[in-house]
Amino acid sequence: MRRIHQAVLLASTLTISWLGMMAVHEAGHVLAAWLTGATVVRVVLHPLTISRTDIGDNPHPLVVVAAGPLVGVAAPLFAWLMARVPIWYLFRFFAGFCLIANGAYIGAGSFESIGDAGELLRHGASMWQLWLFGAICVPTGLALWHRLGVHFGLGEARGSVSTPTAYGCLMVALVMITLMALFGGE
Repeated sequence: MRRIHQAVLLASTLTISWLGMMAVHEAGHVLAAWLTGATVVRVVLHPLTISRTDIGDNPHPLVVVAAGPLVGVAAPLFAWLMARVPIWYLFRFFAGFCLIANGAYIGAGSFESIGDAGELLRHGASMWQLWLFGAICVPTGLALWHRLGVHFGLGEARGSVSTPTAYGCLMVALVMITLMALFGGE
C-alpha cells in the first residue's frame, strides 16, 4: 500500500505543479496587462492545452510578456518562503518546479524564438538576458528540489509518505483539473 500512496502523492504533486505553474505564469501576464493599460482578450487555462494570455491593445508589450515568467517564479518563491505549515515541502517543490519550467521555457525558447521568448526578443529583450534568466532559474529550481525526495517516499523513506497529504493533493489536483476544464477555455 505504501507505494500506492507514494504514487498518488507524486502524480498529484506533478499535476498540481504543472497546472499551478501555468496559472501563476498567466496571472503575471494579466496583472502586468491591467497595470499598464493593456486589454486582456482571453486567458486559456485548460488542462489539455498549453496556457496562454491573448492581449489586445498593449501599450507596453515587453512589460506584459516579461511579467509572465517573472511573476511565474517570484510568486511561488514567495509562497514557499511564507509557508509555515507541515507541508512546506510541497511549496518548495512547486517553487522549484516553476523556476525550472519558466527558466527552461525562456532560456531554451530563445533559440527558436518560440512563445514568450520569441515575444520578448521581438519587443527588445536581448538573447543574453533570456539565457541569463534560464541560467539562474533552472539551477535554482534544482537546488530547491535537493533533499526533498524523502518527503515523496524516495531514498531511505522507502515509499513511506503522509497518506493524508497524498490524498489531499489528489483532491486538489482533481479540483484544479475540473475547474480548468470547465472554465479554462479551448
